[in-house]
Amino acid sequence: MAQRILSLAAGEDPEKLQEALESLGEGELGDMVTRQALKGRETAALLRGIFKGSPCSQRSGVLRRLQVYKHCVPLVESGDLHLGKVSEIIGLLMLEARQLPGHALAELATLFVDVIKGGTLSNGKSLELFSTVLTALASSKESLAYGKGELHGEEFKKQLINTLCSSKWDPRSVIHLANMFRDIPLSGEELQFVVEKVLRMFSTLDLQEIPPLVYQLLLLSAKGSKKTVLEGIISFFNQLDKRQKEEQRVPQAVDLEVATMPLDQLRHVEGTVILHIVSVINLDQDLGEELIRHLKTEQQKDPGKALCPFSVALLLSVAVKHRLQEQIFDFLKASIMRSCKDLQLLQTSRFLQDLFPQQYDVTAVILEVVKNSAFGWDHVTQGLVDLGFSLMESYEPKKPFGGKAADTSYGLSKMPAQQACRLGASILLETFKVHEPIRSDILEQVLNRVLTKAASPVGHFIDLLSNIVVSAPLVLQTSSSKVTETFDNLSFLPIDTVQGLLRAVQPLLKVSMSARDSLILVLQKAIFSRQLDARKAAVAGFLLLLRNFKVLGSLSSSQCSQAIGATQVQADVHACYNSAANEAFCLEILGSLRRCLSQQADVRLMLYEGFYDVLRRNSQLASSIMETLLSQIKQYYLPQPDLLPPLKLEGCIMAQGEQIFLQEPLAHLLCCIQHCLAWYKSTVRLCQGAEDDDEEEEEEDVGFEQNFEEMLESVTRRMIKSELEDFELDKSADFSLSSGVGVKNNIYAIQVMGICEVLIEYNFNIGNFSKNKFEDVLGLFTCYNKLSEILKEKAGKNKSTLGNKTARSFLSMGFVSTLLTALFRDNAQSHEESLAVLRSSTEFLRYAVSVALQKVQQLEETGQTDGPDGQNPEKMFQNLCKITRVLLWRYTSIPTVIEESGKKKGKSISLLCLEGLLRIFNTVQQLYTARIPQFLQALDITDGDAEETDINVTEKAAFQIRQFQRSLVNQFSSAEDDFNSKETQSLITVLSTLSKLLDPGSQQFLQFLTWTVKICKENPLEDIACCKGLLSLLFSVHVLYKSPVSLLRELAQDIHACLGDIDQDVEVESRSHFAIVNAKTAAPTVCLLVLGQADKVLEEVDWLIKKLASLGSDTSDSSQASYQTQALEKGVILQLGTLLTVYHELVQTALPAGSCVDTLLRSLSKTYAILTSLIKHYIQACRSTSNTIPGRLEKLVKLSGSHLTPQCYSFITYVQNIHSESLSFAEEKKKKKKEDEAAAVSTVMAKVLRETKPIPNLIFAIEQYEKFLIHLSKKSKVNLMQYMKLSTSRDFRINASMLDSVLQERNTEDAENEPDDDQSSTAEQTDENQEPKKKRRREK
Repeated sequence: MAQRILSLAAGEDPEKLQEALESLGEGELGDMVTRQALKGRETAALLRGIFKGSPCSQRSGVLRRLQVYKHCVPLVESGDLHLGKVSEIIGLLMLEARQLPGHALAELATLFVDVIKGGTLSNGKSLELFSTVLTALASSKESLAYGKGELHGEEFKKQLINTLCSSKWDPRSVIHLANMFRDIPLSGEELQFVVEKVLRMFSTLDLQEIPPLVYQLLLLSAKGSKKTVLEGIISFFNQLDKRQKEEQRVPQAVDLEVATMPLDQLRHVEGTVILHIVSVINLDQDLGEELIRHLKTEQQKDPGKALCPFSVALLLSVAVKHRLQEQIFDFLKASIMRSCKDLQLLQTSRFLQDLFPQQYDVTAVILEVVKNSAFGWDHVTQGLVDLGFSLMESYEPKKPFGGKAADTSYGLSKMPAQQACRLGASILLETFKVHEPIRSDILEQVLNRVLTKAASPVGHFIDLLSNIVVSAPLVLQTSSSKVTETFDNLSFLPIDTVQGLLRAVQPLLKVSMSARDSLILVLQKAIFSRQLDARKAAVAGFLLLLRNFKVLGSLSSSQCSQAIGATQVQADVHACYNSAANEAFCLEILGSLRRCLSQQADVRLMLYEGFYDVLRRNSQLASSIMETLLSQIKQYYLPQPDLLPPLKLEGCIMAQGEQIFLQEPLAHLLCCIQHCLAWYKSTVRLCQGAEDDDEEEEEEDVGFEQNFEEMLESVTRRMIKSELEDFELDKSADFSLSSGVGVKNNIYAIQVMGICEVLIEYNFNIGNFSKNKFEDVLGLFTCYNKLSEILKEKAGKNKSTLGNKTARSFLSMGFVSTLLTALFRDNAQSHEESLAVLRSSTEFLRYAVSVALQKVQQLEETGQTDGPDGQNPEKMFQNLCKITRVLLWRYTSIPTVIEESGKKKGKSISLLCLEGLLRIFNTVQQLYTARIPQFLQALDITDGDAEETDINVTEKAAFQIRQFQRSLVNQFSSAEDDFNSKETQSLITVLSTLSKLLDPGSQQFLQFLTWTVKICKENPLEDIACCKGLLSLLFSVHVLYKSPVSLLRELAQDIHACLGDIDQDVEVESRSHFAIVNAKTAAPTVCLLVLGQADKVLEEVDWLIKKLASLGSDTSDSSQASYQTQALEKGVILQLGTLLTVYHELVQTALPAGSCVDTLLRSLSKTYAILTSLIKHYIQACRSTSNTIPGRLEKLVKLSGSHLTPQCYSFITYVQNIHSESLSFAEEKKKKKKEDEAAAVSTVMAKVLRETKPIPNLIFAIEQYEKFLIHLSKKSKVNLMQYMKLSTSRDFRINASMLDSVLQERNTEDAENEPDDDQSSTAEQTDENQEPKKKRRREK
């Protein structure tokens, strides 16, 4: 039969063909097509023949065609046919489909919908036909039966799509369906239906099937609904990530069915999806812009939803090869800053923490992206690197970190910008660890920035470089050419940068001989450079090399604090070679360094400061270094035993024209000798039993040791005998820095003082508590102190800023801690007699404490101190603990009052101890955040042996706080003459610093808060600075417990009671809550502090209103959102309500003209602006929902109308009256003394103008508030304006009483006397307008 139809179709007789086809039954026609298709022979020709014999003009033809279509669709989907055959059949059916009439298309389309619902699609090929059918149907003009009614083709298609999207889809056919919809013309609404349905299907699919589906969706988004597509994809992967995290946190999932996919599979799928999105964005720019737009709006609502690890990775991938890079980085940087600022705001307010228990931290999200990118996300790495550098450059520090301060952890940085910069460094470091291919690129970029940004601080880049090298020391070898290139530029870099850079790349020098050789060449050239900085760089470089290349036989110094531990790289490979070769290499360097001993003082200084470290790390160089130092000191040492002074000071200075410079820092040289000798002696004694060296060498070593000892002994003896005149220094000498002689004398004085300090340390250390040695120490101190007093006296006369700075002490931090412990805490019987010598001198005790204070200050500012171990954080920490123990004991056991009774001049020792403690507590919180528990443990002498694991910081801190609380209470209860303002301020600051260590949720914190409130309530403190400190402490503690608004209200009531009312007839009820508020402190001190705190509360409320606005615009998850919205609204309204009562008190207070009035007016303007933004929020809420406004808001509006606005207007009048009084007073003065007082009058006028400036702004703010209240009243159908009185403050003033009198006069006078009437009214008007006229005259 098939053959017959084929032959008839080939002929020219259509009627016979029709007859033949009609003779076939329904089933026969289908069977014939199936057989022919399975045989694979001439199927298309058969179908063409059937269509030829079934013209659409006849009903039977249409039915036959439908029959063929209905049969072919299952046949194609059965999977029995070859794909080529399937495509052929579908292609033909698609061509013929356009000829079918509308009702047939409708029937066919309905059939397809049923097939899809039934889930019988296998390869989805037939869907190509469906898209053609739907397209044809949409263009059909005839009415089609649908249900009980009739629809047009377009409407019918819409209903079909609606039905299709509402029904269940087989997960296997989702991709085919998504592909099909691309070929159908869809309206915006239909497209939205389709996209939402496909997104809903994501969760039913296998993870591997999602990337191709996403790709189809993205192609479909070319028609529209871009936002929905992107939002759906991002939120789907965000949910998966969250689920994955939950599972990792709770490994044993209770329900095994819930357990999702393996992590690596999820990450690979995410990576593929990101690649698909990026490739589509490259073709369709609008999609990229829509992505940024969507994330920006989403971030306003819920940053956690907008910036999840997936969306951040997507943004970074898009940013790499795209014109959107700048937009994306700006958005990410703004988000990071916003997140940091929000976290900062939340950390300082318990009120906000209660409302937002979950804090979103974008930094953690970005670092998670770095971690995820390890799963082959190469397309993200470049974006991460660019973002890291962009953050480090945008938020780099504005001033140098100094030393290693940047290296140490400051805990949570105070400034969001610092956190952003640190995040940039973390991104780069983590990316470096995870991705090998990009390592050399990161390294090169870091080195480039260190070189090119030499003028600005590069501490953060050097720290990053150092961390990079630690994480992968051998990576430097692959980039050694770049490092060598950096070395070539060393001589042009600032010395701090050079030291940091060399310290960072030091591991490379141990594994790469070529890098080491090139560095040495550069350094040797630099030694002879004309630039001083280049020579200093050379010295720094050589000292570093000497420290790190050990000579065979050098002791492994246990106290050696090697900054970077890449020694494991070198240990096996080069051990034999290094130790043997290093000696010649080190001696060669020492030879180069000896040349530097004839250069400028700065260069010599670096050498003297560096030799000790070299010696400690490389003990075999001891004899060479000691010989060098010995030959150097001999140039200035006078060996004759009776010659005074013992050193040639004139050899230490050099004159160039009229200028005089220091040539040899003699005190530093002696200091270096003293430390090296002490180290040498202690080490040699340790090793004498262990080693038998050549006797000659030993004799030689003993020779220089003996030389030094004799020399130092002789210098000590003669320095004690020397008078100031021997150094040409006495009280009559000139110390002014303007003359050459004065400069020379200053240099001499500082050198002599330094030498005395070095000898004090030397003699104390070797004295072993002998009385004679301690008498020598005191003799040296007497010499030091005389000079110190003269310098202070001269500096006081000259008023020069330079003279007021104390010269930096030469004592080492370790010695200071030993000395203080001996002076104050050594109770050994055998030491008592010798220590009594030192303890008898109060000046010496004060000096010891003040040097400790200076050292701590240096540590706080630069992160290191001068002298041995100054750069070793561990040693510094131990010394800090020792010093703190002593100072704490000294301060708490000997009160200042007792000490001050016999005091002459200068600060008392107790006060110095307190200052020292304050600085130490600050320093520990900054530099040693992680070690605070150990620090507090070290202070607690009672249980020094307790386990380190169970240190309760809050308990330990509370114990220390109690000691200072006692001291403060003693200050308050002491007699008025004994009250020490400076000490009280310091005590308050110490308490404030220590209170940061208390856990805000602990009982101890609550006790401290209660105590602070009690102190403020009971002490009528009149000292302004102490009052300020105490109230600031109260506020800072109170905000961590709860909102301070009720506290502010009580303080405002006290201020009102204290200063009186603006209406003098009103007597304010005196209800004093806080004794600290009194006539002396109420204004401006307390008033400004209260307003400052109120402003902070307003800031928080403003932030909350913005959050409310974003929650209001979020439509999803309504129940949770509405609950949170209600909580926020309640919080905002309660805060504002109480704040209004605070302002209600303050605006009725007779504040003195000046800063209080000005600040209050500005603060009121801000309050009205925030009230306005709250009203706007409710207007928006009424627009979007039919909600009525809460009763709480109505009460707030009523309160503002009754308790604030009228009082504001009265206050404005009061302010203007004060100013007009001050002006009239100035005018009177002007009349008395015209010329003399003209300038004074103009300043008064300028002041009045300046202080009345905020008034118009306040009136405008009030009127804006009332304007939006009217809007809200209309929207909510609640009359909120009933609570508002009309305002009377304008540029002109209607005087009601005067107006009445004028009107009465006009009524009483008769009409006949019109001219007189006019005159009288004119006179009245003139009277009424007198004030404005005067104003105009003043303006001239």
